[in-house]
Amino acid sequence: MSSTQEIYKSVVKRDPDQPEFHQAVKEVLETIEPALQRHPEFRNAKVAERLVEPERIITFRVPWVDANGDVQVNRGYRVEFNSAIGPYKGGLRFHPSVNLSILKFLGFEQIFKNALTTTSIGGGKGGSDFDPKGKTDQEVMNFCQSFMSELFRHIGAWTDVPAGDIGVGGREIGFLFGHYKRLANRFEGVLTGKGLNWGGSLIRPEATGYGTVYFAQEMLKTRKTDLKGKTCLISGAGNVAQFAAEKALEFGAKVISFSDSNGFIIDEEGIDREKLDFVMELKNARRGRIREYVSKYPSASYQKADPSLDHNPLWDVKADIALPCATQNEVKAKDAQNLVRNNCVCLAEGANMPSTPDAIDVFLDNDMLYGPAKAANAGGVATSALEMSQNSMRLSWTREEVDKRLHDIMINIHSTCWECADEFGKPGNLMVGANIAGFLKVANAMMDQGVV
Repeated sequence: MSSTQEIYKSVVKRDPDQPEFHQAVKEVLETIEPALQRHPEFRNAKVAERLVEPERIITFRVPWVDANGDVQVNRGYRVEFNSAIGPYKGGLRFHPSVNLSILKFLGFEQIFKNALTTTSIGGGKGGSDFDPKGKTDQEVMNFCQSFMSELFRHIGAWTDVPAGDIGVGGREIGFLFGHYKRLANRFEGVLTGKGLNWGGSLIRPEATGYGTVYFAQEMLKTRKTDLKGKTCLISGAGNVAQFAAEKALEFGAKVISFSDSNGFIIDEEGIDREKLDFVMELKNARRGRIREYVSKYPSASYQKADPSLDHNPLWDVKADIALPCATQNEVKAKDAQNLVRNNCVCLAEGANMPSTPDAIDVFLDNDMLYGPAKAANAGGVATSALEMSQNSMRLSWTREEVDKRLHDIMINIHSTCWECADEFGKPGNLMVGANIAGFLKVANAMMDQGVV
């Protein structure tokens, strides 16, 4: 029987060039040790050893023709990590940074996130190093059709149901689904995030951002407070950040920031509904950069990103709530120290693994409310599961019904994490609660199904 430390060492030895995956595995293994001690049968069956190895990884070439008639070649991936509790479920990411380490970390996280939603979906992730930025609709369609020409062999409503992620929005999902339908000769719920008039669900675009704010609200309730009147820092300016801002405004919070890869804006007057509409039009329709915000609203300030810094000045702006909604490892130890120094009371992760391990230690050591991504941003995949249910039943629920189901799911996820943390001697530590609760559900299913 291997200790969790030995399992981690074997992961690093097997795949030494996958730091993001190592980080995700280490966090989970360190926190589930009490569960393994309580359940020696898991050790005997080597559940943890099996859990850290994907069931299947598909890698493939994606050739496509650009607007100049030149052939381009990208690499496509699908990591089908664990199907113990249901078909693989997880997004597709189109971004130049995509590699196997990032997709394995995302797929691994997805196992536990999906388990926490209480829906029957396993963990997976995929994508490509293709960059949709600056591409024409025709070029994006050419790429998506080539990508799906291989992926369609490996997915299906009862096998693997991809969704969108960074670089994959409604346009890309439409092109991917259309080509899947043509190749497979089936109209089925094989992708989520579809258009509303052909099988999509209301609230799905909003779900990750809304869910993160619902989770933050539940965290604040444990300190006898709420979002009303609180100042919020939000990173990112894409789908998650936009709808986190929208829901935060509904709860009476004051949102003062957005960012993208070039820099960030601070609007101390507050980003109201009118300003948020401008950001949505800027990013979704015009695909512009967030610096254009200050041209429209001169009272705001813009700071260019400086990769040479060991911190992000965005997180050194005084605020009560932090909602990182951009990308992995964007909140480092110094950022966490700055947030604590400025009396930030709560951080809920809208992005996947946006806080480094050192940053998380700072939050926990200072008794700051910390909502880990696999719990706080599970609203997106939870609503994807609701979309799958609607597709299976050939139904379309109202906006109010889907939003209520999402809200109830996020309340339940918070209470599950809170209670599990308390049960295993780490009261208030939602990271421990999320990891152990998700692990127990998947581990028990794996035990029932034998050595597969």
